Amino acid sequence: MGYAEGLFDLTDRVVLVTGGSRGLGREMVLAAARCGADVVIASRDQAACDAVAREVEETTGRRALAYAVHVGRWDQLDGLVDAAYERFGKIDVLINNAGMSPTYDSLTDVSEKLFDAVVNLNFKGPFRLSALIGERMVAAGRGSIINVSSTGSLRPMASIVPYAGAKAALNAMTEGLAQAFGPTVRVNTLMPGQMRTDVAKAWDLAAMEPSIKRIALQRIGEPAEIVGAAIFLASDASSYTTGATLRVDGGIP
Repeated sequence: MGYAEGLFDLTDRVVLVTGGSRGLGREMVLAAARCGADVVIASRDQAACDAVAREVEETTGRRALAYAVHVGRWDQLDGLVDAAYERFGKIDVLINNAGMSPTYDSLTDVSEKLFDAVVNLNFKGPFRLSALIGERMVAAGRGSIINVSSTGSLRPMASIVPYAGAKAALNAMTEGLAQAFGPTVRVNTLMPGQMRTDVAKAWDLAAMEPSIKRIALQRIGEPAEIVGAAIFLASDASSYTTGATLRVDGGIP
């Protein structure tokens, strides 16, 4: 094993990724498995989780657990955690990636149901899952929690106010949990900008061109470009990094 390969090695570790069946989550699941980890793929779509699990096992030889769960529903999270520990006996890395960012025409169009759904999935669920797994990580003496936020939490547009607020809360949670779970468990924020995931299919890229050109790299990101930062935060390469925010956004102004 070469120096760089060893630095980012995840051999025999267990990585749980919420929202792991598509988009950035799928990329992080596959990357973790390619670096030697067994993986837990969690999302609301069991069939999609199963498909990624098969891909992991067939292409990397690592073990995979596919588990259908709604991360925004507090009472479903104990079952996910129990299933992961029953299968693998541990979780070394938790990646809180599941999220949603519905838009709306006006602020008064935001219903209480929509507001609560956005906050539940983007903040309440990650808090509960981090509490359940983080305390077990502390007892085990090691672990890494990665909260996937958004540059929308720093540059909120009028069309994503509840989402931006929930992600800003997630950013604050990172710093608080880094203190709560230190010194043995690290907690960091991974903050992507605009990425060409399934959500991007609904974007009017031509209309967005002026704002995209203001980004330092003058383009939106590809899903695979989240991988380097994610593996850095998951592995011992980031052993002295906690309570931090790592932006992967092409250089937003």
